[in-house]
Amino acid sequence: MAVEPSRPLLPDPKTDQYARLRAEAKAPYRGLRQVIYATAGASGAIGALIMVTQLIAGADGSKILPNLLVQLGVLGVVALLFRLERRG
Repeated sequence: MAVEPSRPLLPDPKTDQYARLRAEAKAPYRGLRQVIYATAGASGAIGALIMVTQLIAGADGSKILPNLLVQLGVLGVVALLFRLERRG
C-alpha cells in the first residue's frame, strides 16, 4: 500500500492568490482607502473648479476665496495620502 504525500498546510507561495493574500495582510483595505481618496479628490477638484468659475464670473472674492483655499487644501491632503499609500 502506497502512502500519499501529505498536502502542505500553506498554499504554494508561487500562486497569484497567495501573493494577493500577503499584500492584503500587509495593507488591509488598501483598495477601499484608494477609492475614498479618489472620491475626496474628485470632490475637492469639482469644488475648486466651481469656486474658480465664480471668481471669474465676478462674485465677491472675500466670500469665495476661503472656500477655494479649503478645496485646494483637500486636494493637497488627498495628494499626500495617495503618495504615502504608494510608498508603503
